[in-house]
Amino acid sequence: MRSHYISRKAERSETINWFTGALVYVMIWWVVIFAVLPWGVRVPDEPGPGHATSAPETPMIGRKLLITTAISTVLWVIAYLIIESDWISFRPA
Repeated sequence: MRSHYISRKAERSETINWFTGALVYVMIWWVVIFAVLPWGVRVPDEPGPGHATSAPETPMIGRKLLITTAISTVLWVIAYLIIESDWISFRPA
C-alpha cells in the first residue's frame, strides 16, 4: 500500500507546481536585485549635511525594479525549461 502511495505521489509531481515555481522566482529575483542595485550609482562630490558619503545622487529604484523583474523572468523561464526537459534531473532515477 505504501509503495503504491509513493509511486502515485511521484506521478503527480512530474512538473513544477505553482508554489515551487513562485519560490524559485522569488529567489532568482532577490539574487538579481542585489546584482542590479549598484548599476549606474553616482556618488555626489559634496554630500549635504546628514547624508552618507556613499548615498547615490539618484538611486533610480523604479527602473532597477523593472530591470530586475525582466531579467528574473527570463532566468526563471530558462530554469523552468531546463527542469521540465529533464536535461538536468533533480529527481531520483
